[in-house]
Amino acid sequence: MGSHTRHVIISADCHGGADLTQYRDYLGSAFTDDFDRWAADFTIPYEDMKGPDGSRNWDSSRRLAELESDGIVAELIYPNTVPPFFSTSSLASSQDRVAGAADLERRWAGLRAHNRWLAEFCQDAPGRRAGVFQIMLHDIDAAVSEIRWAREAGLAGGVLLPGSPPGAGVPPLYHHSYYDRLWRVCEELEVPVNCHGGGAGPRTGDTPADDMFFLLDLRWWDISRFRHLILGGVLDRHPGLKVVFTESGIGWIPRELRKLDQLFDSMRSTADSGGIAYDAKSAIDDLSLRPSEYWRRQCYAGATFIHPTEIAIRDEVGVDKILWGSDYPHLEASYPFSVAAVRTAFQNVPVADTERMLAGNAAKMYGFDMDRLRPVAEQVGPTHGEVSAGIELATLPAEAASCPAFAGLVKDSAQVRMGDNRGAVK
Repeated sequence: MGSHTRHVIISADCHGGADLTQYRDYLGSAFTDDFDRWAADFTIPYEDMKGPDGSRNWDSSRRLAELESDGIVAELIYPNTVPPFFSTSSLASSQDRVAGAADLERRWAGLRAHNRWLAEFCQDAPGRRAGVFQIMLHDIDAAVSEIRWAREAGLAGGVLLPGSPPGAGVPPLYHHSYYDRLWRVCEELEVPVNCHGGGAGPRTGDTPADDMFFLLDLRWWDISRFRHLILGGVLDRHPGLKVVFTESGIGWIPRELRKLDQLFDSMRSTADSGGIAYDAKSAIDDLSLRPSEYWRRQCYAGATFIHPTEIAIRDEVGVDKILWGSDYPHLEASYPFSVAAVRTAFQNVPVADTERMLAGNAAKMYGFDMDRLRPVAEQVGPTHGEVSAGIELATLPAEAASCPAFAGLVKDSAQVRMGDNRGAVK
């Protein structure tokens, strides 16, 4: 560990994007008139993009200052603001239907504009930002070309894998041969594939009931992507491919691996299976490893606002598989209580394990230079002793309860006003 005394903290789940009008400068002249018409009717759909705090998405100096005040020295930047010609954040772009070739061309221009803005934004803080670039799945040639451009441009955060639910206009199963070139180029260039929670499922409508069921079903769609990549043979055919599942929690991982291993064992039609469940040849016969072995070889968990109950199962998930994240600047982010969240989750955890989950694993995945980050951490990071000792939760303000890192541990403001002593949170 050397002589350093403070933790380096890398958030493997932050979000950002340009102000709406900034994107115009990154579009080709063929799209500027279309952009002006689109922007004139555009309404910002998300609260964390509005008002004086919206600039957290694109104000470089403000962002650095706020993250440092929160103990964080480097970040992985997923998209947040809406790129040109989309109606929602591209994290949820699978919910937008592409209306023909002209619409597809405009949207590609919008994503390329975001990617080029992001490359410059990361260059504003060398070594401290890794940008996650965006593609669409409707044109694999264009996707492969953009991946090659992004790698050359220094966008070290990897590619955001869009959702492919039924009705999205692309094959819904990632093991379909349609995607083979995508996996090959990511493996060839060592580009991480990022699956962000909430980006895989379709919406059924716009009513409050639709909103409720969309939120309830998010985890199912995230796990479905995990199953497709493993059981569909993508990770078997591309052993160098690295996949990160972010903001989906980690409690499901041990359960899912046990379930998939049992399925694997029962469906094998080889002689050593004993004919447990099936007589016919099974699709699983082509897999060379058990599902849990693919997880250990190629998969990682972006553990946004990790909770003490999740830290308790870290050995089942794999200490070398967990990447801590704050979700800045979202409303449910751990900011400005990230150090308190870290102290809450990592109390009594061995320092070496904590170092890997807070920074070492993310540095290895996304190419951060720990020696370059450590001097900043020695100024702003929590000490090893502080994190190991934990924190007295009663000292936290009520607004900390809005972050899932404190779920069930800190009272929310409404409970404080009502004198409720149950300690539950929203």
